[in-house]
Amino acid sequence: MNKGYGERMHGTTPGRHGFDTARLARIDAFLKERYLDSGRLPHAQVLVARDGEIAHFSSIGPAREGGSAVDETSLFRIASMTKPITSIAFMMLVEEGKVALDTPVHHILPEFEHVGVYDGGGGDLPFRTKSPARPMLMIDLLRHTSGLTYGFQNRTNVDLAYRTGRIEQWHGNLTLDAFVAEVAKLPLEFSPGEAWNYSVSTDVLGAAVQRLSGLPLDRFFAERIFAPLGMADTFFAVPPDKIDRLTDCYTLKPGEGRVLYDRGAASAWAAMPTQLSGGGGLVSTALDYHRFCRMCLNGGELDGVRLVGRKTIELMTMNHLPGASDLATLSRSLFSEATNAGVGFGLGFAVTQDVARTMIPGSKGEYYWGGMFSTAFFIDPVERIHMVFMTQVSPSNIYPIRRELKTLIYSALT
Repeated sequence: MNKGYGERMHGTTPGRHGFDTARLARIDAFLKERYLDSGRLPHAQVLVARDGEIAHFSSIGPAREGGSAVDETSLFRIASMTKPITSIAFMMLVEEGKVALDTPVHHILPEFEHVGVYDGGGGDLPFRTKSPARPMLMIDLLRHTSGLTYGFQNRTNVDLAYRTGRIEQWHGNLTLDAFVAEVAKLPLEFSPGEAWNYSVSTDVLGAAVQRLSGLPLDRFFAERIFAPLGMADTFFAVPPDKIDRLTDCYTLKPGEGRVLYDRGAASAWAAMPTQLSGGGGLVSTALDYHRFCRMCLNGGELDGVRLVGRKTIELMTMNHLPGASDLATLSRSLFSEATNAGVGFGLGFAVTQDVARTMIPGSKGEYYWGGMFSTAFFIDPVERIHMVFMTQVSPSNIYPIRRELKTLIYSALT
């Protein structure tokens, strides 16, 4: 391995965990040759564990331009890997009897009581709406069947209104409550439960966690999840004494290639956002997210601390899409590709239903998600494996690296 890439392999014993050591070592060579040497990725970090114990943990590339190598202390913007954490937070409140999956959203967030479904207009014309076939339920927020959308999808007049209103700006003028009020003024793309659309649903869920718990979302996370799990390096804003550990973040621009998007040393993630995003706002480390994955794999418990019950984790990781459908069939936009055939969606996670249709190795019941800066994780409760992958390049769908990593990991099982 070229030491210029700062490759680091942490003390692990793959053979003891049922992995072929030489085959697991392919991961680092693959990442270096295909993604680091080519300049596609600035850095990469992979953690593979079985039964909660790390079997492979390696880091390649500089954390910052011209800086030292990525290591186990490096901080990454995990974006939508925040969503499972927000979903766990909500299910903790379900277990306390404060809310249920079939609770209408407007019972907790009254702003949504009179929300309508798009029926024409938009752009320079006023929206026309019709009444939804049924109210939006809490389960719709967890599984993205709410009818809400994301402004970046550039697909409909509704997501145009999200962009025009600048309602998804974490450092804008809107608090989380004000964000909810603005979203609820806009039409739904479809009647709740009718389709699947990746959306601000989990941000709205975060607002529900605030209302139900009486705590700001950052405090709920810190006090009820991160402190109990020992996730000391996970937060919405990087503390001043840890900012030197935050990696540089990049985006791909047509005709320009990879360009710096957010410099670690002068990052937007160093300031507390006005709008706390349960859908994508957190910064974390591979080792912290490893602890979150261990808790999930252990049925809601880690090191004697229980966040949720075993049956709650089981419920969250079932396919909850209407008609037992899959993303390739039910999705209106992102994740409607053939590669998502056989993949359902649970309460905060995608869930593999039919391994053959996914066309890569895996297990039925495996659950996962990723973030816009190409971070990813998966948890396989059958093989008792989980992976955490960290890098910092958007958009996340430009390279098939997540599928490639899964193939490499499963090919190393003995």
